[in-house]
Amino acid sequence: MTSAPLAAVTGAEGFIGSHLTEALVASGHRVRAMAQYNSFSSYGWLEALPADVLDQVEVVLGDIRDPGSAHGLLDGADCAYHLAALIAVPYSYQAPRSYVDTNVVGTLNVLEAARALGTPRLVHTSTSETYGTARTVPVTEDHPVNTRSPYAASKAGGDRLADSYHASFGTPVVTLRPFNTFGPRQSMRAVIPTVIGQVVAGQRTLALGDLRPTRDFTFVADIAAAFLAVGTAPAERVVGRTFNAGTGGEISVGDLVTLIGKVMATPLDVREDPARLRPADSEVMRLVADASRLTAATGWRPAHTLEQGLAHTVEFFRDPAHLARYKTGVYTI
Repeated sequence: MTSAPLAAVTGAEGFIGSHLTEALVASGHRVRAMAQYNSFSSYGWLEALPADVLDQVEVVLGDIRDPGSAHGLLDGADCAYHLAALIAVPYSYQAPRSYVDTNVVGTLNVLEAARALGTPRLVHTSTSETYGTARTVPVTEDHPVNTRSPYAASKAGGDRLADSYHASFGTPVVTLRPFNTFGPRQSMRAVIPTVIGQVVAGQRTLALGDLRPTRDFTFVADIAAAFLAVGTAPAERVVGRTFNAGTGGEISVGDLVTLIGKVMATPLDVREDPARLRPADSEVMRLVADASRLTAATGWRPAHTLEQGLAHTVEFFRDPAHLARYKTGVYTI
């Protein structure tokens, strides 16, 4: 009997990583999931997975900044999904070196492990933030890179390393570039959980940053499906290529808040908090994806509308056990 394929996941304890881990198990994969080492033996959001799902996951504590951790995780894997990263734009202004150490050097360690082990496929995670404010819309994968924050620059550095390893060593890398992902388990550093969490906690006057930027918000289950699509598609269709994952729709932050109020049947009053504003030249004002390349290569399409995804997210935050894991009154950078 042929054993199920083994998928290795970095950043598995995080928002998207935990959903991807769940989706991999549902699709019949064995999963080796890395959570960042900590003295509490915490598995992060992996601990929120149903027991019958977590029973199918080998959780290892490690750190992609250590080459040995990366090598151990990928050893024997049929496909590796590299999601581990520092992701908050505001904190990258305060601690840029940590972003280089994790997002660039950490990616280098994963690439080196995949190269040394002959890993059949490595899915590298990029971000739409590498594009900066859209010069043409919708944004295709050929749009110029225009990084506006240390976070975006560090992710672009990881992207270029991934490209170079494919070109130089034939490492079978695929890069997935999700646009703004949202859904259950997302941190309060993002606008949607910030709004929903504050409302569920009883607040009606919300503190937010700039309401003008537009984004392409994609539900996390659809992004997990995109990762699976590029991880399992025939190699000749995806290896060595970069793919956007997004809905192709855009909405301003201000209109998004109005929509959330409608979904929650709650009128909302928003005030601008200067602490939540990016530096003027660093803000990305418009992002909307062209994901036609991904659809053509794999057949992937988002299955959830924005309203459906918001309803699922509201349901998650209304669970007192989930809300208790958040500090709704604290601005998280």
